[in-house]
Amino acid sequence: MACYTRPEYKVERVSYEVMTPSAAQGLVSAILWKPAIRWHLDQVRVLAPIKFAQIYRNETKMEPHNIKPSGHLADADRTQRNTLYLKDVDYILEMHFEMTPQAGPDDTVAKFTAMFERRLWNGQQFQQPFLGCREFTAVVEPAPEVLPAPHESLAGPKPLGRIFYGYDYRHEPPTPRFFEAMMVDGVVNVPPHGEIFR
Repeated sequence: MACYTRPEYKVERVSYEVMTPSAAQGLVSAILWKPAIRWHLDQVRVLAPIKFAQIYRNETKMEPHNIKPSGHLADADRTQRNTLYLKDVDYILEMHFEMTPQAGPDDTVAKFTAMFERRLWNGQQFQQPFLGCREFTAVVEPAPEVLPAPHESLAGPKPLGRIFYGYDYRHEPPTPRFFEAMMVDGVVNVPPHGEIFR
């Protein structure tokens, strides 16, 4: 299960058809996060047919003005919300990282590449990776040597519209950035970070 929530829906959760770059960054950061590196998504290869399912969940609204010194009564602020999520997802992610200004003199690309590969092969994680929502946990493993062919339902080009890329924190308040996504034979190529954050 996965849900990469579209921001244009204010109350209901409706997922994009594919993983967003910010969700991919969160996924690999659960395996290796260091202030010295910043992850970037280059490509999403969708392996399974895109299928949606729907669930209703009880959620609580945790508004700061509703929290009282005596505590928060969840029953008083419970509301039912709809989630349109993806089911039976399977992806291969192509990613890279770049060094940040916080990198030290001993920090190198080779050092962090070896560290990530070791952690990936050993199944080590700083926290449980998830697919958009924390309750949708992910199993992350190395990609196969031979990439599988896309499912027949994914053949040909398919425009996906504007997809959320990430927040530009150079502005106050932070500005959301988007890109026009196109899936061709199950593959979505993501523009370089520099093209989006000019």
